[in-house]
Amino acid sequence: MERRILGRTGREVSVIGLGTWQLGADWGRMNELEALDVLDAAAESGVTFFDTADVYGDGRSEQRIASWRRVNPSWKGTVATKMIRRAPKPSLRYASYDTFRDWADRSRRNLGVDTLDLVQLHCPTDDVYAADFVFDALDSLVEEGVMAAYGVSVETCAQALTAIARPNVATVQIILNAFRQKPLEQVLPAAREAGVGIIARVPLASGLLSGRYTQHTTFADDDHRTFNRRGEAFDVGETFAGVDFETGVEVADEFATLASRIGANPAQAALAWIASQPGVSTVIPGARSPEQVRGNARAADLRTLPSHFMEAVTALYDEKIRPQVHDRW
Repeated sequence: MERRILGRTGREVSVIGLGTWQLGADWGRMNELEALDVLDAAAESGVTFFDTADVYGDGRSEQRIASWRRVNPSWKGTVATKMIRRAPKPSLRYASYDTFRDWADRSRRNLGVDTLDLVQLHCPTDDVYAADFVFDALDSLVEEGVMAAYGVSVETCAQALTAIARPNVATVQIILNAFRQKPLEQVLPAAREAGVGIIARVPLASGLLSGRYTQHTTFADDDHRTFNRRGEAFDVGETFAGVDFETGVEVADEFATLASRIGANPAQAALAWIASQPGVSTVIPGARSPEQVRGNARAADLRTLPSHFMEAVTALYDEKIRPQVHDRW
């Protein structure tokens, strides 16, 4: 598995990581054994970066990672978590040193560590990015050894650019995939210039780009792909990358055809497309089974994608997807 430097953290991480939202909640039910099997498969595939958050299953995702690490002490990877969404609203009102310390201490207990590898502000409101005291508080927590580094997880490109300008922001996590290409214009170049790592989330557009869905596919009631299609629970851009399901299925079929022409399955081609973008540090697909983990990891083998494929993906986005999402985030 190829490894890259994760921005200002200085850590080496696998180019294909693992998103662990599904280990906690909102993707249907997953029991403890299933979660541990997924983590096993990730480590066996060379994955050295897990991304979690304190609100994934109210800490369940963090706790399951900790349980797995206790029986796999030889794994020396990086675990990134997040904070601020335990607040009633992830706004400046709750962005103080005291609340940050409380949330970080809870994550330290959940993950069973003294120092958190990386803590990301979890899609806060715009006012948080503009406040110097927010980043002063985070700097203090780094100095105290509560966390080794901090970054942000953003909803919009504008938020990403504001964060990148902060001198001690180590990473920016942003939605980037074949259906969300706006970050290529300014965010990735700015991050490269500043030495900030890019963590690409929602890389398969909530599974659309896996090529497995049809217009008749349904999801469990407790799956965000059912209950957040119009942004009822959180930003709609987190579900299917903001693309309406019917359009997404149609365009995903066309993407799958493009992938087949280069001898790849659609999920692997979608992940490799992201990994090929200059400035991306790691891509964090989720997975609900060991088979999915192993398949995603094999995307790292697609080191060089042909130019005709890259051009066709851009054309597909411009024609079918851009009008829905490009100016929103």
